[in-house]
Amino acid sequence: MNTTLTAPPTPPAPPTSAPGAAATWRLPVDGMSCASCVARVEKAALAVPGVQAASVNLADETLTVTTAATFEPRALLQAEQRAGYDVPTQALQLAIGGMSCASCVGRVEKALARVPGVVEVQVNLATEVATVTLAGRGDAVDSASPLLGELVQAATAAGYEARLQGAPDAAAPRWRPGEGTRVLLALLLSAPLVLPMLGMAFGEHVMLDGWLQWLLATPVQFVLGARFYRAAWGGLRARVGNMDQLVALGTSAAYGLSVYELLRSGGAGMPDLYFEGSAVVITLVLLGKWLEARARRQTSAAIRALQALQPQTAHLLRDGAEISVPTAELRSGDVIVVRAGERIAADGEVVLGASHVDESLITGESLPVAREMGQRVTGGAINGEGLLHVRVTAAGAESVLARIVRLVESAQGRKAPIQRLVDRVSAWFVPVVLAAAICTLLGWGLLQGDWHRAVLNAVAVLVIACPCALGLATPAAIMAGTGVAAQRGILISDPQALELAHAVTVVAFDKTGTLTEGRPQLVAAEPVRTGQAAGEQGAPARAALMAAAAALQAGSEHPLAQAVVQAAQHEGLQTPTASALKVVAGRGVQGMLGGVEWRLGSARWMTEGKVDLAPLAAKAADLQLHGRTVSYVAAMETPPRLVGLLAFGDPPKPSAAGAVQRLKDLGVRSAMLSGDNAGSAQAVAKALGITDVHADVLPADKARIVGEIRAALPAGGRVAMVGDGINDAPALAAADVGIAIVHADGRGTDVAMQAAGITLMRAEPALVADAIDISRRTTGKIRQNLFWAFIFNAIGIPLAAFGHLSPVIAGGAMALSSVTVVSNALLLRLWRGRAN
Repeated sequence: MNTTLTAPPTPPAPPTSAPGAAATWRLPVDGMSCASCVARVEKAALAVPGVQAASVNLADETLTVTTAATFEPRALLQAEQRAGYDVPTQALQLAIGGMSCASCVGRVEKALARVPGVVEVQVNLATEVATVTLAGRGDAVDSASPLLGELVQAATAAGYEARLQGAPDAAAPRWRPGEGTRVLLALLLSAPLVLPMLGMAFGEHVMLDGWLQWLLATPVQFVLGARFYRAAWGGLRARVGNMDQLVALGTSAAYGLSVYELLRSGGAGMPDLYFEGSAVVITLVLLGKWLEARARRQTSAAIRALQALQPQTAHLLRDGAEISVPTAELRSGDVIVVRAGERIAADGEVVLGASHVDESLITGESLPVAREMGQRVTGGAINGEGLLHVRVTAAGAESVLARIVRLVESAQGRKAPIQRLVDRVSAWFVPVVLAAAICTLLGWGLLQGDWHRAVLNAVAVLVIACPCALGLATPAAIMAGTGVAAQRGILISDPQALELAHAVTVVAFDKTGTLTEGRPQLVAAEPVRTGQAAGEQGAPARAALMAAAAALQAGSEHPLAQAVVQAAQHEGLQTPTASALKVVAGRGVQGMLGGVEWRLGSARWMTEGKVDLAPLAAKAADLQLHGRTVSYVAAMETPPRLVGLLAFGDPPKPSAAGAVQRLKDLGVRSAMLSGDNAGSAQAVAKALGITDVHADVLPADKARIVGEIRAALPAGGRVAMVGDGINDAPALAAADVGIAIVHADGRGTDVAMQAAGITLMRAEPALVADAIDISRRTTGKIRQNLFWAFIFNAIGIPLAAFGHLSPVIAGGAMALSSVTVVSNALLLRLWRGRAN
């Protein structure tokens, strides 16, 4: 439903006031066709809390609702989806500048959510990106869109900078000192203030002149530290608190007290000055932010590595000549030349040549794979030793590589469920800290009578209580985890799937193509030997069975059908032409041969059609006992006549047994779902060590069985479904975690990326255990980060309030908390997985 745009759409009619206040919304609704649809849409809207009135205009397919102040736009969209309709939405990404902590995230989200037409806002502190969901069918517009202007204005009013993601920052000055330069200047100015204090450890008491201290501290406070004042003022204007207010208030108190004492002394003697405290705190915070920014850039290294895979130019064949063109100009159907050692410029099919292709950064496959005529190649992969001519099937934004980048960026930009709890805590954090600082000031001043000490302790409370570590704890871990997983061929498109996968206790596998090779071969063709018709005995009878089966399967893409057609071609059989071919889902295929309806399919279908299977029952049982999949061929005469059976073999993948065992080592039980007969399914399951087998399962029933498995789990247990994304989409959606695989020939790619929260870029069952493992490690890092973020404050604030921390140490601890959280998340980059 959501599509990331380069610019926002134009909603047909935004609400007359902002979300959260009484308003009239006019939204598009897709899927309505009649008056009864109108009634259902209106009924669904009126059931949403906060909706006071609803009316539908069927002619222009719009819904108009009058809402109360408590209305949530997302609830309306979900209600219409449950009713079977859809409110079209499109997503826009904005780069946000000036955020420093978790409370900033909340401010930006609230500011952007007030813009008419905005349905939902998610801001990621680690990526500094706001994902804005807009209601409307409008096409993408340029950066001069009025709606974009409103969004930028809303962010600016809240005290932040905003621009379209990827657009140049036109408002930026030609030159400004980088963060590294700011830190260096702050260190140079602060060092003379701190170094004399080190002499006290050796019995030397050397202090700089008070006015020299003022001269060094002032530019640190008001020039290098100006960012804190700007952000603090923005928060005050928006009537919310943030970390910058704590830093600005604390250091200003220390600086102001020092100036007061310096002026009061009149130059006589050496008063108690705390210029070094205010200057060093600002320096440490700047240093922490610089280190944090560097670490955050490292968390997005995987995305940058994927983006760098796309070559800038391609060798295009046009009118027999080879010309170089920008990759962006390639179109479907173009033929490009890929020389040895070059990256493939776009997705396509090899039309000439053969080579080995390195797809390691896309699929995680460690070894190059062979590619020849008729096989697919992926843009961004490196061609090996051969010269290839490739017909482009997808380029630019539609390529697999581009979609991978979008999926990972989307996952990194969205919030995991646990982050929403952190956001609620952060919203109250700054006011609580301010209250604690005031209590510290009054407690020391009134009870102890030491107002100098009171100010210093209150400053220490303000400085150490930084909520930025809380804001970074979850997104930093998610960015690092999803990034390193993508490099191993595991695409995590939904942070919720990442968070839930660690608790998976049962993995339900689809059999064909997931645990088995997915390329079945015809191993037996057994005709019925009745002796009732001449020419239907021995080899002639088998040839007639094969010819009829191949005629019914002609043109089908089903793996079993292809096995039959290939076997008939290999034996040189003349295949008749069948008419009125029809696929019956979960049953088989039927068609007309010689004026008679013929069927090829399952035993269940034959029984439903009154076909007597007794003549081949013993043979079928023996084949199924050995793990073969059996299909029957019948002529639906009067009475219906069984012609023969076909047996197929689909061996397990070499790594499947090891994958099941590794899941068992992780404490995860495996189950298998198969549309094959019980004998065939049990044979494969036994070879792999799986005891929970569900055979003869129709595609529509897989979702129900997944639900039954989940219902039988103890509290807290989760079930994952692994399938190829073609006919397993309902089951993937029904599971707590859907894991879809993509075949080497591209089958399942589109469906897989839409139906599952996790996509495996190669059909390797061992990657399932890796996906669960990286989920557990990422979830562990999130918990560790939240622990450290909370423990810094839980220990630091009381110590500061009781006078056991100076402002300088408090500033260092505050900076260390953010760096610790991000550095801990970066340890995930060392993960390599165990799948080959």
